[in-house]
Amino acid sequence: MTSTIVFDFDGTVAVGHGPVLAYAREAERLAGGGLLARVEETIERFERGSETAFRDGYDIVAVRGAEAGLSPDELQRAYLASRDALGRPDAPVDIAPGLGDLLAALPASVRVVLATNAPDLGVERVLGAWGVRDLFDELLFDARKPAGMERIIRRALADGPVLSVGDIVENDLAPAAALGADTALVGATAQTSPAEVTMRAASLADLADPILAWARAHADRPVPPGTNTPSER
Repeated sequence: MTSTIVFDFDGTVAVGHGPVLAYAREAERLAGGGLLARVEETIERFERGSETAFRDGYDIVAVRGAEAGLSPDELQRAYLASRDALGRPDAPVDIAPGLGDLLAALPASVRVVLATNAPDLGVERVLGAWGVRDLFDELLFDARKPAGMERIIRRALADGPVLSVGDIVENDLAPAAALGADTALVGATAQTSPAEVTMRAASLADLADPILAWARAHADRPVPPGTNTPSER
């Protein structure tokens, strides 16, 4: 039996508004002035919990960009340009606090997967710069969540228990929960979302202990909490 933890990328293991604002700036070049300011205002309300009509910052840019007259193709061009700059000065991004320690502490028998709707434009480079690339067993790009998440979870469940960790219930958690997997909600909507999840917290650091407890409970040879043995990564 092999248990699996599936992590989302944006908003989960990667935090900060740099990539979203880079997307908004690229969109503003096509739509004209004012778009970036509208996006920033909406993000601020979203972070406060007073704006609930959006999934995340990228959804905010897409909606505000469409309102400004941008076509889906124009928005996609802006998005890809921002992803190509990921982790560079125009699109800074931070590692979620505690991620490295969490990944390193997971039992070696637990498979760790990154599943993102983003293309492989800068993601692997950023993971390498953070020093965590080799702590993931598999990277899945262009995952086409939420529909594509069902295939990923089904495959993992065939080998053992699964925990899906993400910031968007619709994309990351609902498909997993529907198949019987455990779920962890992180990010701006963690406290306000009515979704039924296994665990939730505003930051990945706050979820580290529950995730480790889950991993150790489902490892081939469970490791008592607080220990550090060769069976860990």
